[in-house]
This record gives sequence, C-alpha cells and structure tokens, in this order.
Amino acid sequence: MKHEMDSQIKLTEIDALRAYARMMNTLDMSHIEPLLDENFRYSSQWMIGEIPSKQEFLDYMESVLSSIKQSCSRTYAEIAHANAWGHDECVVTAEGEKENLVATVFAHVKNGKITRIDMCGDPPPSATMRTGKYPS
Repeated sequence: MKHEMDSQIKLTEIDALRAYARMMNTLDMSHIEPLLDENFRYSSQWMIGEIPSKQEFLDYMESVLSSIKQSCSRTYAEIAHANAWGHDECVVTAEGEKENLVATVFAHVKNGKITRIDMCGDPPPSATMRTGKYPS
C-alpha cells in the first residue's frame, strides 16, 4: 500500500531542493537517496566532468558528508529564489557560518524523481533572494 501511495506523489523541484537541503543540514543522505532517479547525474562547476550515476553520487556524498562530520565544521543549506538556468528556486550553501556563502544548487525533476543536481558558482549565492528557511 505504501509503495502505491509513493508512486502517486508528484515530486516537485522545490521538494527536491528541500530534500537536498535537509541532507546537507543534517549530514544524512537518507533524505535524498530514495528520490534519486536511477539515471541521476551530478555536476559541480568545481569538478572536471560530472558524476554519471546515482551510486557514484551516493558514494561521493558519503565521502563529503563524512569529511564534514570529521571536520566538526557546519554546513548550511537554505532555500532561495534565483531566476537562472531555467529555474526559479534553488538552494544556497554556506560553510562555517550562514553568511559564508559557497554555492548555488539547482535540481531537475522528471517523472517524480530527481534526475540531476547542479552545484554552481554562477549565479553567485549572494545574487539570490534568500528565504531564511533551512530544512532539517
């Protein structure tokens, strides 16, 4: 029964962004893992190429989140608005403190699954309209 209900729920881009923000704010991948499409891709303007699969992304994020936990640093992921790259909403990330903005994150959703996440420096997070909402 639960599986049937899950397939009827329409995942939106803002839902995907909230899930990503929850993952970063709690350092827990379980918020996003079930929402990822099998053909998921991840790109970052700070990486050469992109991560071409769901499993490689999960392995990569496990390493990233583990490093953050070990560093005793803090990450912040805030819902924001940015009219860029065909998106209206995004997540802005910060490290150490909420004003130390690092990146703007966009999500792509198709058929109820997250198909792609892009981490960008352009537009800069400072150019977004921040909401003060940090999903956890």
